Amino acid sequence: MHGSETPSDWVRRWSHLVPPGAPVLDVACGLGRHLRWFALRGHPVTGVDRAPQAAEAAAAVGEAVCADIENGPWPFAGRQFGAVVVTNYLWRPLWPTLVASVAPGGVLLCETFASGNETVGRPSRPDFLLQPGELLSTCAGLRVVAYEDGYLDAPARFVQRIAAVRASSEAAAPARHGLAGGSS
Repeated sequence: MHGSETPSDWVRRWSHLVPPGAPVLDVACGLGRHLRWFALRGHPVTGVDRAPQAAEAAAAVGEAVCADIENGPWPFAGRQFGAVVVTNYLWRPLWPTLVASVAPGGVLLCETFASGNETVGRPSRPDFLLQPGELLSTCAGLRVVAYEDGYLDAPARFVQRIAAVRASSEAAAPARHGLAGGSS
């Protein structure tokens, strides 16, 4: 089960965009590598995964929900989070819900497999690989702070990664969050 390794470099790099003390949701949280990362930084954390052992691990750090988010109802209806974290997971029908779960001033941090990965390993099915520019289209209503689409080694994989912020009602929000201009 994923989640026992160190936090994603991408998530660590952009975690400063999460408003201080804001709640963080980790989708398909595995054993909680990102939950631990954000909890240590003073964020209340919530993890959701369909595997009971993942929910049990998440419960040691914060709120844990064991749910099949692909076939069942979204367990966080009406809730928003200062960060929604998604790594190594793709279920396209859930994208509108995930984007809507980002609170004003909050951030979506996503890193998952992309087209091309079928040449170097798994996943290899198109259902589980983002198409070129797909994350950019998905986040069209958010301010994209950073985006990458390409090849990474150790382990070899093709990924798309995005850090995208929902506009805050406060005029000073970009300065408060320390947003970097442009994308990587």
